[in-house]
Amino acid sequence: METPKLMKLCNRLSVPCVQELAKLTLADIPSRYICTDDENPSAIDDETIPVIDLQKLLSTELVIGKLELDRLHSACKEWGFFQLVNHGADTLLMDNIKSEIQGFFNLPWDEKIKYGHKDGCEEGYGQHFVVSEDQRLDWADVFAMYTLPLHQRQPHLFPKLPLHLRLLFLSFLIFAFSTYSSTYVMVYIKA
Repeated sequence: METPKLMKLCNRLSVPCVQELAKLTLADIPSRYICTDDENPSAIDDETIPVIDLQKLLSTELVIGKLELDRLHSACKEWGFFQLVNHGADTLLMDNIKSEIQGFFNLPWDEKIKYGHKDGCEEGYGQHFVVSEDQRLDWADVFAMYTLPLHQRQPHLFPKLPLHLRLLFLSFLIFAFSTYSSTYVMVYIKA
């Protein structure tokens, strides 16, 4: 039987790398990745993911802004994530970032693990929010990184990213900061 490569997480738990697991010929899906109907009551499709319109959120018309703020509150409370539209970021920049991120996840495992979690840090490449040996795991590897404010950045991540990806992140941060005076941005990407 083939053995999956393990990622050591910042809380010292080791879990298999999902992309490496997917390459193996497995007779069954590992039990830690199987959710029962009670644990996962509904499948997610693109149409149910909350969509937040930033232009409506920033609207000077109080009713429109309040309705979108309520939708944002609900999305954060009920889902924990949302898709942001009408943010004004250049489409070409966003497409380039997506392409570079896909390139990152296509790197060999030995290369990606250099960006893995460090002790006491939730940022980096790997599985996130793993707190016990018996919890259910997401069928996804994740890369998470604080980009703003600068003092939140982990020194082992940003400076070591491939140069083109770093430059694209900086371009996006310049846009975000100059457009919305943003002081907090976290990049969270699932493969």
